[in-house]
Amino acid sequence: MEPESGIPVPRSPSQLSWVNLSKNLILAFQSFGVVYGDLSTSPLYVYTSTLQKHKNEAAIFGAFSLIFWTLTLIPLLKYVFIVLSADDNGEGGTFALYSLLCRHAKFSLLPNQQAADEELSAYKYGPSSQVVAPSPLKRFLEKHKRLRTALLLVVLFGACMVIGDGVLTPAISVLSSVSGLNTEAKLNKGELLLIACVILVGLFALQHCGTHRVSFMFAPIVTIWLVSIFSIGLYNTIHWNPKIVRAFSPHYIIKFFSETGKDGWISLGGILLSITGTEAMFADLGHFTALSIRLAFAFVVYPCLVVQYMGQAAFLSKHQDAISKSFYASIPEAVFWPVFVIATLAAIVGSQAIITATFSIIKQCHALGCFPRVKVVHTSKHIYGQIYIPEINWILMILTLAITVGFQDTTMIGNAYGLACMTVMFITTFLMALVIIFVWQKNVFLAAVFFFFFWFIEGVYLSAAFIKVPQGGWVPLVLSFFFMVVMYVWHYGTRKKYSFDLHNKVSLKWLLGLGPSLGIVRVPGIGLIYSELATGVPAIFSHFVTNLPAFHKVLVFVCVKSVPVPYVSPEERFLIGRIGPRPYRMYRCIVRYGYKDIQRDEDFENQLIQSIAEFILMEAVEPQISTSESSSLDGRMAVISTRTLQSTSSLIVSEQDVVGVSSHNSIQSSKSLTLQSLRSVYDDENPQLRKRHVRFQLPPSPGMDPTVREELMDLIQAKEAGVAYILGHSYVKARRSSSFLKKIVIDIGYSFLRKNCRGPAVALNIPHISLIEVGMIYYV
Repeated sequence: MEPESGIPVPRSPSQLSWVNLSKNLILAFQSFGVVYGDLSTSPLYVYTSTLQKHKNEAAIFGAFSLIFWTLTLIPLLKYVFIVLSADDNGEGGTFALYSLLCRHAKFSLLPNQQAADEELSAYKYGPSSQVVAPSPLKRFLEKHKRLRTALLLVVLFGACMVIGDGVLTPAISVLSSVSGLNTEAKLNKGELLLIACVILVGLFALQHCGTHRVSFMFAPIVTIWLVSIFSIGLYNTIHWNPKIVRAFSPHYIIKFFSETGKDGWISLGGILLSITGTEAMFADLGHFTALSIRLAFAFVVYPCLVVQYMGQAAFLSKHQDAISKSFYASIPEAVFWPVFVIATLAAIVGSQAIITATFSIIKQCHALGCFPRVKVVHTSKHIYGQIYIPEINWILMILTLAITVGFQDTTMIGNAYGLACMTVMFITTFLMALVIIFVWQKNVFLAAVFFFFFWFIEGVYLSAAFIKVPQGGWVPLVLSFFFMVVMYVWHYGTRKKYSFDLHNKVSLKWLLGLGPSLGIVRVPGIGLIYSELATGVPAIFSHFVTNLPAFHKVLVFVCVKSVPVPYVSPEERFLIGRIGPRPYRMYRCIVRYGYKDIQRDEDFENQLIQSIAEFILMEAVEPQISTSESSSLDGRMAVISTRTLQSTSSLIVSEQDVVGVSSHNSIQSSKSLTLQSLRSVYDDENPQLRKRHVRFQLPPSPGMDPTVREELMDLIQAKEAGVAYILGHSYVKARRSSSFLKKIVIDIGYSFLRKNCRGPAVALNIPHISLIEVGMIYYV
């Protein structure tokens, strides 16, 4: 379902062509299992949560009318017709909107951003490329950093509510589906709870296998479920009360509120459960296309849900005592068990989709520098983007079980669930209004109409949800507060650490004044110095050579960073440049990833050598890359395509299996016998890490410039001598003059998160045997 390369599905200009339509129909069918599992299982609990005090025909008709117009205005009008058009290179969700805003206005708080990032093909994605004079509103927002910080906090709050959904959706879906056993099998509450907990534990325990092994069943399950609820709804409407069709008129909404008053307003907290899962249409856009999601909702999901709610209302109007178990009571006895089984499977599918979305959103938060490093496992070799995060999975499981056992009631869980979902929609409306102004460059009045129209509707529902905070609505608020504290502490500490690096850079003029040897012994080999700095020389380098006055003959300063686009293509991932004149043998490599990219460059070392070699040749052909004026400072960077290196590389690449120590090297390695034996022992102990050894040679090229040949030869010899990875092992502490709150945040909060998250060396896939860590204390 997802593109293997991570690049969105290309859009054909002939949207109505038969080939394009058939592809979209297939994608529409597949979307049932991923996008609509949660939304389509809402009929299990909506009427039960809504009709608690007023149980009469007028209230039931009014409730159905409210559900119909809510489904029409929010999922159909807002999402299908408007929000789905605001994609970011085919991606959707809160982060896609934020990414679009950061690129069309200077709202980004990501450090180490460069002008070169704006030349990425994905960066220019948008409705128009014409230069428009900045509006006063745009200038105002760009000028005040606090407003940009507030915008990021709003986005993170929305992300935290999605994580809350990841806890609440499995609880309410599974508990609602197994409650059907109470209708026919007459099981007591404790037995139902035990069955629900077993299903939930099984659901989370199987996450490490990935969804790809059973995902082919997801779409048929939800399709059968939709057909089932449509058929039952149609049967109940005809059999029990055909007059329910009159409730399509909004007149019944007025009658509902005139009769129920304040109780009717509070019951809106139950009505909004009919649209929970709507945000998935936009969040999962990257797996499909906007047209396929529109087709699936408008022609299948929407009619099926409307007919089901109508049928339930028709049944309840004649059986008002069955409201507490409305869905299962309305099923004809002959088909009860098949529907119960498919309902349980559909609930599991809906839960699976939101758990996967939670993993994805946490990874995106990390890309923004707002979440600690966690282990990301790829569950599919063929389908890009299917990930599993073990720590988050078990935290979600514990929280879900705690809520299921603690509440034991779908109504109270529904109060929490509704608040979380409506808050995400509320935030989407706010961000969408900004997109209309800054990205689509439409009139502010048009954005204001969209904003106030939907904020009024969602605000009414949200106010009803907030009334139920004491009855379970506090759960998403507490969860969001906890995750917001973690995100903000990590973001604050990371920014302070980056700021320290930025202000303590080594002076390039001083460094270059030392001469090509840098005043130290240059030993054979390549030293890769990792830093978050995209320009300049980091302080860890001077700290290292001060204590150990020797360094590798070839130095490469590596910066791995995120850019505000969903994906960076392999052709544009590497930026290579030179630091100082040619004899210094100092280079810079910037590796760029999008917020949805997976960092899994297994062959990074060899790609880097080839990229530097390509840059050296390119520089010789195009002297403007490194002019005489810039030779004493950071040189210009050049984009080196990693995808075309194999076909156009200036080096001859040969591979051989690593078995012991090679004794027939064409270039003699400078490693000592001790180091070689250590490497051999390490390879024997770690067979899974053994890989093919890549050798580089210069091609016979008589016309090559002697200085270029010499530099390439130095590079090859350094590679043969060995590659060392130099990484800062930093201790971040607040200054003595800092405020008490800052000391708590940095010395306790940030320090605790750094000690308990994955180390940077593990996150960057750095081989342990080649790692050198340089200890440094950061006083921020």
